[in-house]
Amino acid sequence: MTIDAVKKKPREGFTPNKSAPIANWRLAVQVLFAALCVWIGLEFHFFVGYLESGGELAVIERPPGVDGFLPISSLMSLYYLLLSGSIHTYHPAGLFILGAVFLMSLVFGKSFCSWMCPVGLLSELLGDFGKRLTGWRGKFPNWLDWPLRSPKYLLLGFFVYSIFFLMNEASLKQFLDSPYNLVSDVKMYYFFANITRFSLIVLAVLFAASIFVRNFWCRFLCPYGALLGITSLLSPQKIKRNAVSCIDCGKCAKVCPSHIKVDKVKTVFSDECTSCLECLDACPVADTLDVYAPVSRRPINKRWIAVCVVGLFVAATGIGMLTGNWQNDVSTDTYIEQQKNIELLGHPTSTRDVEQLREEADRNLLSGETPDSKLRVKYSDATAAASAFISQS
Repeated sequence: MTIDAVKKKPREGFTPNKSAPIANWRLAVQVLFAALCVWIGLEFHFFVGYLESGGELAVIERPPGVDGFLPISSLMSLYYLLLSGSIHTYHPAGLFILGAVFLMSLVFGKSFCSWMCPVGLLSELLGDFGKRLTGWRGKFPNWLDWPLRSPKYLLLGFFVYSIFFLMNEASLKQFLDSPYNLVSDVKMYYFFANITRFSLIVLAVLFAASIFVRNFWCRFLCPYGALLGITSLLSPQKIKRNAVSCIDCGKCAKVCPSHIKVDKVKTVFSDECTSCLECLDACPVADTLDVYAPVSRRPINKRWIAVCVVGLFVAATGIGMLTGNWQNDVSTDTYIEQQKNIELLGHPTSTRDVEQLREEADRNLLSGETPDSKLRVKYSDATAAASAFISQS
């Protein structure tokens, strides 16, 4: 999380890097955002308790921020917006949170992962503990690292193909209108509140793996991170290395949590770069590693990057609030009614299921019927549980 004081002095004739480190700023943002997520989780816990009481307890408002933990539903809402021009009303906050994360990635790379994601913070803390425990950085040779990183892209490919290639406006609306999507946040809550032994073992394995391999989930399994990594390649702001002033100390590459060979490239162009800026803090020579703006071609102050990263997220989500697209329009009575049958609600878990959903939606559209879209559990419970863990965590 922090950069040790540089003991090696730059070669004579070069100015030492005396810029203030950004690591503590990033840690502060991570902790504050994690605290916000915990607060949202507690509010949602009491909201579910209110639903379980049948509305007999004191009224607890549902926190809209919980939509941020439903990235697949939000991705569907984004595609539905592009096709129909309408914002779906079940989980609108998730759409704006997803938009904020995309905007951050387009401007400052995969910054959400290292600046705000609570899973990223936990992974970093576990990885730092493991490094102190074992002294190993968790770096694999390229011939092994590339295959290990492929699962997250395969998962991303499945979601992209299922949503953007197999679904049309009618099937998207039918899914988004379904009782399953309405209570998908509650389903997610129960997945963790009533976690099965198998799921607990999986989480324990991921927890242990993160101790020995920093950012294990993020680097090898997270499809959300894979999507943001691809988006980040479009970001015009890149870390650049001045080969003239570089003293080839290798400190930048050594501290990089993504194992990028920063000391060997002129411009860091990688889907694994999370814009954590640890390499900038570690560089012992001034004006050697910097983030450059494409227009002015001048380095951007690290603190301004921190301010802009947070500002972009606040601005994008603020638009949702100011335009009245933050709270959903689902009544608590509807939530209470659907919560009673929540165990009966399932979702597509394969491309064939998605194709069937589209066929059904097209038939309903042609017949002029308005289906109740109750996606009952006709899918495998085991598959549904695994899919819920992957897509909604």
